[in-house]
Amino acid sequence: MTSDSEFDQLLRLKVGRIGDRGKRAARSAPSFTELALRSVARHGGDPRRIVKNSVGSGRPARTGRFNARGRGARIVATLPKKPAWSFDPETCMRHRARRVVVKARVVKMRGPKSRAAAAHLRYLQRDGVTRDTRAGELYSAWEDKADGIQFGQRGRDDRHQFRLIVAAEDGAELGDLRDFTRRLMTQLERDLDTTLDWVAVDHHNTGHPHSHIVIRGVTDDSKILYVAGDYIAHGIRHRASEIVTLELGPQTEWEVQQKLGREVDQDRFTRLDRALLQERNESGVLDLRAGHEQSYLAGANRQLLIGRLRKLERMGLARETEPGRWSLSSDLERTLRDLGERGDIIKTMHRAITEGNLARSTERYVIYDGGSTSQPIVGRVIGKGLAGDEMSDQLHLVIDGTDGRVHYVEMAETSVRDIATGSIVEVGRAAAQSHAADRTITELARRNDGIYRPSQHLDFAHANVRVPGGNHEGYVEAHVRRLEALRRAGIVERIDTDHWHIPEDFERRALAYDAPRTRQLAARTQSAVGLDAQVTANAATWLDREMTSGTPLSLAGTGFGTDVRDAIAARKRWLVDQGLARMDGNRTFLRGDLLDVLARRELQQVGQKLGAERNTPFRMMAEGERITGTYKQAIELVSGKYALVENAYEFTLVPWRPVIEKELGRQVTGIMRGDGISWEFGLKRGLGIGL
Repeated sequence: MTSDSEFDQLLRLKVGRIGDRGKRAARSAPSFTELALRSVARHGGDPRRIVKNSVGSGRPARTGRFNARGRGARIVATLPKKPAWSFDPETCMRHRARRVVVKARVVKMRGPKSRAAAAHLRYLQRDGVTRDTRAGELYSAWEDKADGIQFGQRGRDDRHQFRLIVAAEDGAELGDLRDFTRRLMTQLERDLDTTLDWVAVDHHNTGHPHSHIVIRGVTDDSKILYVAGDYIAHGIRHRASEIVTLELGPQTEWEVQQKLGREVDQDRFTRLDRALLQERNESGVLDLRAGHEQSYLAGANRQLLIGRLRKLERMGLARETEPGRWSLSSDLERTLRDLGERGDIIKTMHRAITEGNLARSTERYVIYDGGSTSQPIVGRVIGKGLAGDEMSDQLHLVIDGTDGRVHYVEMAETSVRDIATGSIVEVGRAAAQSHAADRTITELARRNDGIYRPSQHLDFAHANVRVPGGNHEGYVEAHVRRLEALRRAGIVERIDTDHWHIPEDFERRALAYDAPRTRQLAARTQSAVGLDAQVTANAATWLDREMTSGTPLSLAGTGFGTDVRDAIAARKRWLVDQGLARMDGNRTFLRGDLLDVLARRELQQVGQKLGAERNTPFRMMAEGERITGTYKQAIELVSGKYALVENAYEFTLVPWRPVIEKELGRQVTGIMRGDGISWEFGLKRGLGIGL
C-alpha cells in the first residue's frame, strides 16, 4: 500500500510548457507578478498604474502627472481607473457602472483687470443652450440663479480656476442635471477636504446633455487649492460614474454591447480603438484569432473589434497582415482625434448656416489651420462662440466670405470680444505693434546725432527708469539684443560695442521688419450693420468704401459674394435718387467727396439727437481745429466708431482710435487731420521700460 509521503510525491505538479521538463520549464514560467498583471488587464484594470514603489507603502503611485501630491491623491489611489464588472447570480448577467465623460482644465488667471474669465461665463450662458432654447442660467451649491459678476469679483485675485465639463453617457435619462451636479460637487468637497466655491450651467444643445462647472482655485481658508493630477484625470470621473450608476442602476452587458456597436463606424477615437491599442503585443501586432489569449473586453467584443478594424482599414489606419492578425498605424489615435475635432467644427459651421437660413454647400467649408495666408478673410459673421470644447478663452467665428466660402477661424478672446453676429469683418494677421525699446533707442539716438550708446543708456536708466528688480544692466542688454536682430536685417549699423548708428526712419523700418513675423490673427470690423441696412443708410457705409476703393474686393459669383454684388447695385440706385451719384448708360459715377458728405450727414443727425438727450450743444469739428475736453464714451455708427469728447460748453464726435481708450474719463487734446485726429494726452511721457 502506498504511504502518504509517497502519495504526496506522486501528486506534486511542475508548471511548465508541454514538452519542457526540469529547470528549463521553471525558468520560462511567468512570475507571480506577471500573472497578477495579466489578471488585472483581463478584468478591466490598468497594470501600468501599479507601481512597485507604492505597493504596501500607503502612498499614492508616482505617475509623473502634474501636481501628483495635491489634494485627492490618496483618495484616487484607492479608486479603480476603469469601472469593474459585477455578476448577478439571479439573472446570470454581468453589469457595469454607467459611463461619464469628464473634461477638465486648470486655467491660470490673468490678473484682477482681465475680462477673460467673465467673458467665459457669459458665453456659457448664451441663448439656445437650454431644452427650450433659452439662455443658460448659472447656479451654485445653494442658489438656483447665481450671480456670475459676484463670482468673478470673489475670484479676481485667484491664481487659477478649474473648469469642468461633465457629460453622462445616459445624461438624457437623468432629467434635471442640477441635482446630479450638486451631488458630485458635494462628493468632491469630501474628497478634497475643503468647501468649494463654484458655479455651473447646464447645456442641452448637443446630443449629450452636459454641465459646465467653474471652480475657484482656493480652499475654504483662502489658500491656493492644489488638486492632484490623477484625481482630476480619474477621480472626478469615477465619482460622477458612481452617482449616475446609483441613480439609473448599472448597465447590463447587453446595453454595453449596444453602445459599443454604435462606435464601429464613427470617425473619431472611440473605446473600441482604445481596446485595440491595448491588445497589441510587444511587437505591435494585434492578434484576434479565435482561441488566442485576450482580455475579457476583447474576447467578449471580438466581432465588434473586427468590424472596427475593417472600418480603420478603409481609412488606411489598419492592415490585416494575415488572417486574424492586424497591424495598426502609429498615427491612429492622433488621426482619429483630429477627425473627431474636425467633425465637431463642421457641425458648428452647419448649425450656424442653418440658423441663418442660408444655403451653402459643405464643399465650400474652410477651416483655418493656422498656416500662412496671403489674403485676408472678408465676410459676414454668422456664428460666434467658445472654441473647441468650450473650456478655453479662445473664441471662434464662422464667416460667410465674399469669396463664396464659409470659414471657421479661432482667435484670442481679446481680438473678437466686441464683434457681433451679423457684422462684416476682415480677418487677417494682426498689425505689428511698435516696440517700446525702439522708441527708447530712437529718442536716445536723436540726442546724440543718430548714435545710440549702451553706456549712456545705462547711466540714464539708473537715474530715470524704474526697472523691476533693479536689473538696469539686463534692461539695457535687452535693447542691445533687439539691435543685434535688426543689424542682421540691415536696418542698423554697429560701429563698435558702444556705438550704434540709428537711421532717421528706424522705427518705421523696424515695424516693417516685425510685420511678416506676426502670427497672431486679428478681426477688424468693417461694418457693424448688415447689407440690408447699408443699402439705404444715410451714412458712409462699407459698401460705399468698396465702391470708391482703388482695389475693391474680388466677389465670388456664389454665396455672400452674390449678396454683396446685389447690395452694391441697390446702393448705387439709392445714391442716384439722393443726388449723390449719376447714371450714364450702364455706368454709375459717384461724387468725389461721397464718403465725407455721408459721414458728416450721419454725424450731424446723431449729434443733434445726443445733444437733445444730454441737454448739451453739439458742434461739428473742422479740419485743423483743436479740440480739448473729456473723453466720455465710444459710439458705434454706420460710418465707423467715434469718440464723444465733452467740455463745459459743448461736445463733439471725432474718429475713434484704439490709443484713446486708455484715456476714458480723462482730459484729452487733439487736432483734426483729414478723416482722423492727432491726439496729445496730458504731459509728455518720459522713457519707459523697453521690450
